[in-house]
Order: sequence, then C-alpha cells, then structure tokens
Amino acid sequence: MAVSMWDKLADRLHAQSVAALYLHIPFCKSKCFYCDFSSWATTTGDPVMKHYTKALMQQVDELAAAGFLDSCETAYIGGGTPTLLGEGLFSLAAQVRSVCLQLHEFSSEANPESLTPDLAGLLADGGVTRLSLGVQSFVDAELAALGRIHTSEHARAAIRSAADAKLDVSLDFMCAIPEQTDESWKESLEQFLACGIDHVSVYPLQIEENTVFGQRYEERDPAWHDQDIQAARMLQAQKQLAEAGFERYEVASYARNDKACQHNRAYWTTKPYLGLGTSAASMLTHEGYERFCQLAPQLERAPHDTARVRLVCMSSREAIARGASLAELDFELEFLSKTEAAAEDLMLAARTIAGITDELYEHAGSCIDKGRLEQSFETLLKDGLLERREAAYIPTERGWLVGNELYGALWGLASED
Repeated sequence: MAVSMWDKLADRLHAQSVAALYLHIPFCKSKCFYCDFSSWATTTGDPVMKHYTKALMQQVDELAAAGFLDSCETAYIGGGTPTLLGEGLFSLAAQVRSVCLQLHEFSSEANPESLTPDLAGLLADGGVTRLSLGVQSFVDAELAALGRIHTSEHARAAIRSAADAKLDVSLDFMCAIPEQTDESWKESLEQFLACGIDHVSVYPLQIEENTVFGQRYEERDPAWHDQDIQAARMLQAQKQLAEAGFERYEVASYARNDKACQHNRAYWTTKPYLGLGTSAASMLTHEGYERFCQLAPQLERAPHDTARVRLVCMSSREAIARGASLAELDFELEFLSKTEAAAEDLMLAARTIAGITDELYEHAGSCIDKGRLEQSFETLLKDGLLERREAAYIPTERGWLVGNELYGALWGLASED
C-alpha cells in the first residue's frame, strides 16, 4: 500500500491543504437533556435545513475549486442529527464525494429514529462508507432519562438498515447516566457485542452548564455520576471489549478488524482539517491558513511567528442558510506559536494508544526548552501517567483514567516562561 503523504510529520506541520473535512448539521428533532452541542430542535421539512445544506455544498465547491481538498482523505458529517435532512443528506454526501477524489473513508452520524432502510441505501449510493449511530444505551429507561427519543428496538432496526446497506457501523455509548446500574451497563455492552459491530465509542456523561441536566443538578453532583463510578464503568467496558478482540486506540474509542476511524485519528495526529457549518472547528498550518485567507479575505493575517491557526465558524445557522459564502462567514481565531503547537501535539498524541512517538518528541524538543521538556516527561513517568514502550511514550491505565491531569501537564509546556 502506498504511504500517505500525511504519514510524514513535516508534511502535516506545513501542509497547504487539509487531510480531513467536517460538515456540521445543527438540526435535531428534539434536544437531549445532556446536549450542549450547537444544535436546535427543528421541525421536519423546515426550509432552513434545505437552504443551510445548499450553502454548505456551495462552500465545498469553493474549497474544491481552489484545490483545498485535493489531498482530503476523510470526511465526516456530524451534528446535530444529519439524518434529519433525509434525501438532502444524500445530496450533500454525493457532492462531497464528487470533489474529494482521494477520500478513503466517509462517515456520517445518524440517530436511530431517523435512519430508514431507504436512507441508509441512499447514503451508501452517495459515497458514505461509515455510519456512527448515537445509541447511548440498549436500556429504554436509561434512554428516556437522557431525553433520547429512540428506543432500543429503534437502535437495532437502524443497525440492520446500515448492515443491509453494506456500511461500516460504529455505535456510541454513555456510562454513568441516570437509571444505569453495573448490571445494566454490562448488559448494554453484551448487546453491543451481539450486534457483530467492529467499532464503538464509550464515554462518561458530562454534565454541562447550559443543558437541562446542568440546570437540574446545578447544586449537586448526582450519585450516579460519581467519579469512581465513571472509572469503574470505563474499566468494565475496556474489559468486556478487550475479551471480544477490541483494542482501545484513543481515549474513548475501540475497534477490531482494522475498523478504527481514520477521521478521528486525524484530530489526534496533527493532520490539518477544515470544518464547515455553524460552530465547526478547523485546524490549519500557517501555510494552509494563508491559502484559506484567499477564499475568506475578511480574516486577519496571522502573526509572523504563527505555526498553527485554530478557527471556529461563529456564523449562525440562519446566516449560513441565507447563502453565506466563505467570504461572508465570521470566525473566531486562535494563533498558536511553534511552542504552543508542539505542546498541543504532545497533548493530543497522549489521547491515543500509540502515544507520543520519538519523532514527535524530538520535534517538540526543537520548539520547547529541552530542559523543561525532559523534566516534564521524567515527572509524568515517575507519577505513572506515561510509560516508555516501543519507541514512544504511552499513556498508562492511570493516565487514561485521569487524562485531564496528563493533558494539563503537557499543555503546560506551551508556556514560554
């Protein structure tokens, strides 16, 4: 197999195009109690969805015409609930596939209640290769407590639809949620394994401020959300999944049979990516940002010492639906120096089972004071958050469970003081 250009660190650090494309669909049938994503309850058939989708397609065309997607290897349509678009999702997918000629993986998120057999078939025809289904639990009482509007039977039907369409499938599950017990968690995992699916993401519920749960539990942390319970449930998932042949390849995702999500990996391996749609995030090299500014001249120029630029689209869904081109979008910008970008690379790599390779460590040593870098890693090794294995620094089980401690220490190297 030919080696991807994105496997070379130098190409990733100085790329003028992107390896991954993300498109955000901010529409849902209803808002879940825990959700703080950029999404809104929207009536089926609301014309704003059609106009918003058309605008995204036009923006993709702009990028393609400028050659910005020539090396794009993965695409991901997320939300929100992309499947709420119905046939409009097929049109968007087909258009992305027609201009991203190097795609080898194309994912779309889906909610069980809105994925029909016909839509699954259409998505496969439109070039989608992979569906990520937001199942969360196979226990109906737990689903209701989360504000989900599907049932376990809806989930099984959606899985069958995706399998019949010959799509790769991933399921999302939450632990440490209302109504969940140790026994029901094990049962959800067993039911997942019975589906014969090769990818799953497992994560503890996060109670965010501007959500129904955030308001409901503002003054107390519920017993079902205890940190020890979160850790125990994550360890239980790891145990059951490992026994079934799954390997955890990043902090929340497991795969077997070479079904790891390559788009997810792009986020953790310094590959530049571009997000379209309200609240969508992008990460570009300095060179890539300068090229993007030719399409979006309203953006300010990057300082000369910039190594990386992070962008978030701040334009509303209504503004985008009015037909906003790239030159009309509003962005929030963050310019990272070489030191900050190198520290971020270390932090992101520590989320993966591959860890921080010697190549990445040596690159960081050219941007970060070597004394500080060496001292930091000595401390992380001593504290049992990292271990040395196979020419890399790998997060330990403790480093995985108390990830914020590990990531915080690595991001602390961004300071040049």
